Amino acid sequence: MRKRLTVAAAFGLSLLLAAPVSASGSHPGADGLGDPYYPTLGNGGYRVSHYDVRLKYQPATDELEGTTTILATATEDLSRFNLDFALKVTEVRVDGRLAAFATSGDQELEVTPARPLAKGSSATVVVRYRDVPSTVQKYGGYTAWRRTPDGAVVAGEPVSAGWWFPSNDHPSDKATFDVSVLVPDGTQVISNGVLAGTGSRAGWTRYDWRENKPQATYLATLAIGKFDVTRGTTASGVPVYNAYSKDLGENAAAARASVERTGELVDWLSGYFGAYPFSSVGGYVPNVRTGGGLETQTRVCYGPGLFARGSNTSVVVHELAHQWYGDSVSLSRWSDIWLNEGFAQYAQFLWSEHENEGTAQELADYVYASYPADDPFWSVRPGDPGEENQLADAVYERGALAVQALRNAVGDETFFRILKGWPTERRYGNATIPEFRAYAERVSGRDLGELLNTWLFTPGKPAVGPVPNAAGAAAVPPAEPKSWKEIRAADAVHADRR
Repeated sequence: MRKRLTVAAAFGLSLLLAAPVSASGSHPGADGLGDPYYPTLGNGGYRVSHYDVRLKYQPATDELEGTTTILATATEDLSRFNLDFALKVTEVRVDGRLAAFATSGDQELEVTPARPLAKGSSATVVVRYRDVPSTVQKYGGYTAWRRTPDGAVVAGEPVSAGWWFPSNDHPSDKATFDVSVLVPDGTQVISNGVLAGTGSRAGWTRYDWRENKPQATYLATLAIGKFDVTRGTTASGVPVYNAYSKDLGENAAAARASVERTGELVDWLSGYFGAYPFSSVGGYVPNVRTGGGLETQTRVCYGPGLFARGSNTSVVVHELAHQWYGDSVSLSRWSDIWLNEGFAQYAQFLWSEHENEGTAQELADYVYASYPADDPFWSVRPGDPGEENQLADAVYERGALAVQALRNAVGDETFFRILKGWPTERRYGNATIPEFRAYAERVSGRDLGELLNTWLFTPGKPAVGPVPNAAGAAAVPPAEPKSWKEIRAADAVHADRR
């Protein structure tokens, strides 16, 4: 993913203070999970297992009416808890009883249930709301909800859920989803997972989508409008559902020529990463003014600008690789972003090898030689880049060089065992970079601390390229691999952060 939201200034740095404990022993849950980059994202005191999101949307006026039911378990005794949400709330119930609620900050919905929640108890939270999402601006003027000529689309990282459903908005708390949306006849709805059913009545049509595997909230997406839909299956039998806005204009053919290869590319990636982890796959291209893409789970969002220069299967490879590295195995904290982007970029290197347009080593050598030692590129640490550089080029490119360095250090046989074994062993969970290191060391039988520290955590250009005596270390830069322009075109368009 290269489409990024600028929210750091709004989040700032916060200190989570211990909440006062009531006489009963219950206390308010924390208003954030203390993520090193976004301390107020997510909430303390509970875990969510399922979201049931039921919406009614009128494209002509951008009016959204919703009821979200959240199934949660308290992890401590709670007198109050928070949800992350940006829209106007009309009612909250906890276990069927009306609950008091208030708002604070950019998207803190503070809920006080009629009865405290005991640690280990389950709770059903129902939130009703009504608003015009495109008019709701948070974090210094940002809105994740973008209107289109015939509807709307919402997809964004690290925040987007707050514009259409209340949640525990941090990737460390994943849940299953049911999304049901009522729209005027003739309008369609795209979301994650499989389309479980549709029904029409009195001029309105309801679309029911279901994602039955754990999903991070930022990977949930919604697109409403008029689409051309194609369906099929991968060779291994995974349903493929792709959709294209009917008014994409000159980018339409290139978008289709790229995204329609999804089934083929999933089968190809499965050879490296293991069995595809979800029950469906696909992508959609909405009519929005953006060149960004986002690896929204099972249904990738591709901005039309990604195909402004023509078809680009490389970017489709990148976003599909995230279904294993980023979606199935999700980061535990945003500072672990290398586990998402370094490996997705490296999948593009592998595709280049497959297409005989430059080996992964040739690409690594070329990237290494392209940045002088004093270039700011080398000051970014992919293993902990800081919020301001979370999606900088170095996270992708130097991050991919780190993967190539690992490959060279352990050899191809061991490397590809790691590449496939990691998303298989950690499927549907979360992970950190230290946990990946421990896994790679266990599989390889080698101490990889110095290597990973050099490539991920040490500012400055390493003394040699991803392999000793690499061509990239020579005085004359290596030739540009044929695939680089396509890879770089995706990078350049991804840099459109708005």
